[in-house]
Amino acid sequence: MKKLFLLTAFFTFQISIAQNLFLQQLADSAFTLTKQKVIYDPSYFTISYPNGDVPADRGVCTDVIIRAYRKLGIDLQKLVHEDMKANFSLYPTIWKLKEPNKSIDHRRVPNLMTFFKRKGVVKSITNNPTDYLPGEIVCWDLGRGMKHIGIVANQKNKDKTRYLIIHNIGAGQVIEDFLFEAKIIGHYQFFLTF
Repeated sequence: MKKLFLLTAFFTFQISIAQNLFLQQLADSAFTLTKQKVIYDPSYFTISYPNGDVPADRGVCTDVIIRAYRKLGIDLQKLVHEDMKANFSLYPTIWKLKEPNKSIDHRRVPNLMTFFKRKGVVKSITNNPTDYLPGEIVCWDLGRGMKHIGIVANQKNKDKTRYLIIHNIGAGQVIEDFLFEAKIIGHYQFFLTF
């Protein structure tokens, strides 16, 4: 029994290290996106599937998330589409669609929130900046029905009290001190099971 406990503890520890490493890599992946010039463009694009993307010089907040994960070999377009196909009734009905649309579904914040709730780890929403760690996903309500999403960066703000956010809220893919600038409505970790 003691051997089983030690073996379980060892594997749990190894998985935890791998997950933390992945989240650090995701934050680094998102940071590389801030070096690319991208114009905020919420236009609908018909894109290929899987691994489809809007033009490289265009995007919105969700595209930051999609592109950061894609740099690590994870295609949220495919993952969200497959989950929506199998569980369409569990996803928001805001757009009054009758079936999933693989060109746009993964580019909508409420759909990503539903996917991360279903397939990721839901973290607490707090006013404590130390609860938001690099590689985690944060969602905000900007008011008037507008939702927003970003990734917690590895870099901290000037006074070192909290991590910066990598997002696109209209000025392209940027890193800035945005964590508490709007009401937080979602906080997640998402990594594939090892």
